[in-house]
Amino acid sequence: MCIALYCIRILINKLNIVMVHKNRIILLIIAIVLSAAPSYAQDNFGGLALYTVRDDMGEDAKATLQKVADAGYAYIEAAGYDHGKFYGMEPQAFKTYLDRVGLTPVSTHMGGVTMENADQQIADAKAAGFTYFTIPVPPMGMFTFDRESMTMRMDGSVEDLATILTTLGKKCEEAGLKLLYHNHDFEYKENEDGVVPIDYLLENTDPDYVNFQMDLYWVTRAGADPVAYFEKYPGRFKLWHVKDMDKEGKFAPVGEGTIDFSRILKKKNASGMENYFVEQDMTWDKKPLEVIKISHKGLKKIGFQ
Repeated sequence: MCIALYCIRILINKLNIVMVHKNRIILLIIAIVLSAAPSYAQDNFGGLALYTVRDDMGEDAKATLQKVADAGYAYIEAAGYDHGKFYGMEPQAFKTYLDRVGLTPVSTHMGGVTMENADQQIADAKAAGFTYFTIPVPPMGMFTFDRESMTMRMDGSVEDLATILTTLGKKCEEAGLKLLYHNHDFEYKENEDGVVPIDYLLENTDPDYVNFQMDLYWVTRAGADPVAYFEKYPGRFKLWHVKDMDKEGKFAPVGEGTIDFSRILKKKNASGMENYFVEQDMTWDKKPLEVIKISHKGLKKIGFQ
């Protein structure tokens, strides 16, 4: 009987030793996996307007999104909605893939919206996880671009644009989204009627339904001062496009141009800014995927978080 008890004790001790080693091995495996996993939530910050890498997105959207995350960005603005899909992916599938690579969908530019398709586009944006439904230019045939002079303008009245934005804004509000209007330079210049379109829109739309995405490059290019607009219309500029300008007036990586982003950033609370996106429409002799790395480093030096 004593011998049997002795043998049982030895067996129990061996089992305990095996369990201890097993637990240590499990903990070691967990530590290795965690150390190898991307630290998106800890290290990544700022957003990227995917229009910057539109050609890469057209070739391989999933691989490009992974590279965007690897470059240090935490969230994105889409500019690739077509026939109910974002970059060829169903809304929910797009949202799922973004989550997989550690990116958050914040805003989507929806330039093809009409009164006929608005409900469906809004539903798709909601299903993809976006917060902002952003109108990139005057919609529904109101935007024109002259390739010869390389200038943009709006056909139709600013009164009509305000009405359209309000109608879309109410639809977005009902769906749990927020509507924004994104500017270029012509909205910050007097039109043929002596009206500055952005001023009219700010003064004749309800902030419960319509707010704005300020493109800092285009405002500067128009000769206006972003800070002055923040102070005159506080809280109306929820998103920014952070885009630099070189000495010739061309697009440049963030931090390599002439725009005083530090001064502008100090007034972010007056702006109402909730998110911002690096954007560079053309990258000239550099590849877009390289430019977004340069700009992300520029963000950090300036003080963006």
